[in-house]
Amino acid sequence: MIIAVIDGMGGGLGAQLVTSLTAQLGAKAEVIALGANALATNNMIRAGASRGATGENAILVSLRKADIATGPIGIIMANAMMGEITPQIAAAVSDSEARKVLIPVNQSHVEIVGLEPRPMGLAIREAVARIAEMVEEGNA
Repeated sequence: MIIAVIDGMGGGLGAQLVTSLTAQLGAKAEVIALGANALATNNMIRAGASRGATGENAILVSLRKADIATGPIGIIMANAMMGEITPQIAAAVSDSEARKVLIPVNQSHVEIVGLEPRPMGLAIREAVARIAEMVEEGNA
């Protein structure tokens, strides 16, 4: 099973996801890093991703093989992350057959209402727990 962690900016959230996923899942899944920029990709690889790729085309191509895609909710919003998420990346993630597990992070142009505010670490733990359930069930 392939889990694609997608992030931009400095890749901090993605790196936390990678660290937690690799610790929890071990060899049950391959965690790959897909960065909107080289810094994000590098930080996710340093966090333990098995491999990584950078940029729009790499994300578009790699998503085709992913069973699960995860990252901040901005990965499905065109022009999120200060423009790093291109309309093509947002569409590719949204249209991908991969199951999506998204972390609710407010963007400067989008506010998510109806969710209780929670520390980012807790949201990441919840996402990792849900992905682990999917892997165990084989429902990705």
